[in-house]
Amino acid sequence: MVIVIDPYIAGISGDMILCSLVDLGANKNKILEGIRSCEKFLPNSLIKKIDFSKITKHGITCTELILEVDEKTHERKGSEIKQALKTSANQLGLSEKTKIFVESCIDTLISTESKIHGISEESVHFHEASGIDTLVDILGVGIAIENLDLFNEEIVSMPICVGGGTITFSHGTMTNPASAVLEILKNSNLTILGSNVKSELTTPTGACILVNLTNTSIEFYPSMKIDSIGYGAGKNNFDNFANALKIVKGIKNNLESDSVFILETNVDDVSGEILGNLIEKIILDGAKDASIYHGITKKGRPTNLISVICDNDTIDKITDTLILETGTLGIRVTSSDRIIVPRTIHEIKITLGDKIFDIKYKSASFKGKSTFKIEFDDLKKIANYLDKSIKDTESLIRKEIVQKDV
Repeated sequence: MVIVIDPYIAGISGDMILCSLVDLGANKNKILEGIRSCEKFLPNSLIKKIDFSKITKHGITCTELILEVDEKTHERKGSEIKQALKTSANQLGLSEKTKIFVESCIDTLISTESKIHGISEESVHFHEASGIDTLVDILGVGIAIENLDLFNEEIVSMPICVGGGTITFSHGTMTNPASAVLEILKNSNLTILGSNVKSELTTPTGACILVNLTNTSIEFYPSMKIDSIGYGAGKNNFDNFANALKIVKGIKNNLESDSVFILETNVDDVSGEILGNLIEKIILDGAKDASIYHGITKKGRPTNLISVICDNDTIDKITDTLILETGTLGIRVTSSDRIIVPRTIHEIKITLGDKIFDIKYKSASFKGKSTFKIEFDDLKKIANYLDKSIKDTESLIRKEIVQKDV
């Protein structure tokens, strides 16, 4: 099973996540009863009304949270809200995973405020997040996730729309996204994007809940069979889009997938020797693959197209190598999702002649058909030792591997 959280258009907030999960099928009565029984742990806050209802946003039927509260305080220490959440999770008998999730969410908010303002976590005071709605959002999402049994499922996120313009809050006016949102998402693998909407589309509470649910960002939906869809309404209305968070639950194909970067550059004044050495250096830098294609460009000039597949951890190092080794003045960068047939790496010992060799090979299986491929460097080493061709050596080794019941 895979859960896709999609804040690509409308961003994300705590109540939007909660409403999406209710729309997805979480037991709303269990959530409401749990929250009602725990409001007492946050003194000077009273829930006058709380419910979930259906609403239409730009033709999309969504679930919205109706919450009316009486707040007698506008500032609380972060530790007060944390204690209220911990006590609530314990009273409700939530699972250990849910308790960890709930506490991690509030810890994320507290540590973020601590870093931004340069104060200790014990001294952190909340302003916008000081109300009981923070408890409602975090505790409610924890109850919903546990009710849907999603903590053991794969959860991924599309890029997060943060909106644009400016935002005014207790510390004044600044450009959107707010510092808290940026700090929360800074050390995650999740990606953000802005828009021409002059409004805050992603809130700190929404961001902190999201980073504690997943650290996996995707550019495209995975290959999956859709099971159910939940739409959670935001409070504001916009002219050009439905202000709703979308969560999609589906059954993922048994094929694996990941996201990679593709680096491309054209060079027309680099020798073959340099290009050959370049591929070796790029592979050592951690590239997944590298290719060079010959072609013709403007004015009939011959060119070489260098194409490299890499991941986020190696892109900077490989980019440096491309520029330093070829002198190129520009590199095109695109991201791409790829489907991967599951594979495993094996290592066995085979005796050939009077010598024992360690041999690595990859084994893959798809739709009942199994294949394996021997590591070329091992083939080359053994072929040279036996003074045989690569082809004959491979045939000999394959027989040995098959006999060992691959």
